[in-house]
Amino acid sequence: MNITRHLRIHGRVQGVGFRHYMTREARRRGVAGWVRNWRDGTVEAMVQGSREAVEDVIAWARHGPPSAHVTDVEITEIAEDGTFEGFGQKPTE
Repeated sequence: MNITRHLRIHGRVQGVGFRHYMTREARRRGVAGWVRNWRDGTVEAMVQGSREAVEDVIAWARHGPPSAHVTDVEITEIAEDGTFEGFGQKPTE
């Protein structure tokens, strides 16, 4: 059974390759969804997959790539009926 989580990641998370690395980590774990920057400096992501895989991606997001400094990850449980195909990057909002 798949679960879906919405993430809002705070800190020094833009300009450090966060989206690129998160896409790589999600794909490696078979997690679907997307990631994007927000103009307020945060990164937003929707992740969907097995509980273990989603929790692994969330654990990775708590520290991010080497140049990032994550200060907070807000996590919201989503009752998602649809499914995502693959994992990609969306335009900045």
